[in-house]
Amino acid sequence: MNLVIQSPSAISDSHLRPLAALARAKETQRVDDTLLRLIDADPLQRPDIDAYCGTHALDYAFIEANAKLADFGLVAMDMDSTLITIECIDEIADFCGLKAEVAAITEASMRGEIKDFNESLTRRVALLKGLDASALERVYEERLQLSPGAERMLEGARAAGLKTLLVSGGFTFFTERLKARLGLDYTRANTLEIVDGKLTGKVVGEIVNADVKARTLIETCAQIGIDPKRAIAMGDGSNDLKMMAEAGLSVAFRAKPVVRQSASLAFNFVGLDGLLRLF
Repeated sequence: MNLVIQSPSAISDSHLRPLAALARAKETQRVDDTLLRLIDADPLQRPDIDAYCGTHALDYAFIEANAKLADFGLVAMDMDSTLITIECIDEIADFCGLKAEVAAITEASMRGEIKDFNESLTRRVALLKGLDASALERVYEERLQLSPGAERMLEGARAAGLKTLLVSGGFTFFTERLKARLGLDYTRANTLEIVDGKLTGKVVGEIVNADVKARTLIETCAQIGIDPKRAIAMGDGSNDLKMMAEAGLSVAFRAKPVVRQSASLAFNFVGLDGLLRLF
């Protein structure tokens, strides 16, 4: 395995020797100011590497030495707090003065403290009843921002031949707009019921929970003719874990501890385009 070390800023030469020693690597390559590759590193040293990198705000990943991005066929992403920086439902709730209440439920759900995602979502959406649907457009136009490196990551994935899937426990109002804006291949999300221009406080159809996310990844892989182990899954919350477990490579992005512990690797500091620099 190679050990890839990344940072959003220049990596000091003072890290070279300690990292090489901790990783028991045969060789250290400085690719550029913000990227190191340690050749033939020992994956059993992960706990020590994790502690060192966490202390010094570095991201690390153990990657097969000959792996290429083109070995994969799909990159599947969560939306809220992964592809984008916000939780859309929290921002919608702000327009009816309930952001703090809804955000507390969202946070507990993403940390895995509320086990039933369907109940969590149903409770939060019910609080939006009666809100004018124009609030959705305002959230999209005024508050939604892409995560750092999102567009570069998508361009690189497409250039390597990968298809893109956005699968979200959020809402189709946002995933469909992002699909058109970013040229995504596939999306799956929840549909908010709107009657006479107002939210009813209900979701239409099957709720996209952890099981549905995992199933969507598997079905999309089947549709494009690849094994799920040739998929990359990126997420931040506990409802992404089952989808990430199906993929061959899972990336925890600015994620909750339960997700970081389970993922193949974590990006705590670099942007989504850190994916491209692993290979």
